[in-house]
Amino acid sequence: MARRRDADVAIDCSDLSIARRAGRGGASQRVVDGVSFRLDHGGILALMGPTGSGKSSLAAVLAGADEAGLTVVGGRGLVEGIPVRRPGRAHRQLTYYAGYLPQSAGARLPARLTVAEVIGEPITSRDRRVSPRALAVRVASLLDELMLPLGAAAKYPYELSAGMRQRVALARSLVLQPRVLIADELFANMDVEVRKAARAAVLRRRKELNMATLIVTNERDVVNELDADVLVLRAGHAVAFGHGTQDLLWTPSGEADRRLVSS
Repeated sequence: MARRRDADVAIDCSDLSIARRAGRGGASQRVVDGVSFRLDHGGILALMGPTGSGKSSLAAVLAGADEAGLTVVGGRGLVEGIPVRRPGRAHRQLTYYAGYLPQSAGARLPARLTVAEVIGEPITSRDRRVSPRALAVRVASLLDELMLPLGAAAKYPYELSAGMRQRVALARSLVLQPRVLIADELFANMDVEVRKAARAAVLRRRKELNMATLIVTNERDVVNELDADVLVLRAGHAVAFGHGTQDLLWTPSGEADRRLVSS
């Protein structure tokens, strides 16, 4: 059964602009400039575009990630009704509602924690009194769902392959049963079979929990597999929007860049 929500849509961006500061005391440069879109509950949207187009920066800000130098400098962005610009005390709630799989997530896992501790950390960081047994059951369920051996729970990330680490990171992003999953290269380093399991995990939560999903990808196959809407960015600007890669409405300035979604 889908959970009740107060917000009308999962993500609502209106003329959102984001800047990145280059080092301490450096000048700021806009990496996202006036982007507007809405993502419904249960919807799936793929952000596409070349390197440097602002896709990852947009995803990080919407997830409430602590990315150094990134700042919202204009417009509005709401995730489950929570503003991403100066969220204040609501930041904790934002990171509870939004599961985040950052770029190169598998390589960024805490090296000193076991896999079970990595997956469970979003829970234990909020509630130290959580039942160890209940947490172990939830972790084991996620490991099984993502085709990871139960024995992996006691291992450390460096003992796993790149594909296994990516699935551990995905499990961590799903452990709180998020209302919105924001994933940068969701299927990185996954082979065909485990990719199917990861896709099924996302689609299952879409059906059962009405979870919305925002993914960063330049793979048409990913868009097709998830039956996603597409927003194409170039140099921080939205240049196309539509369903799938074959039915896009391009802005005049983006007309020459159809190759961005033809790979």
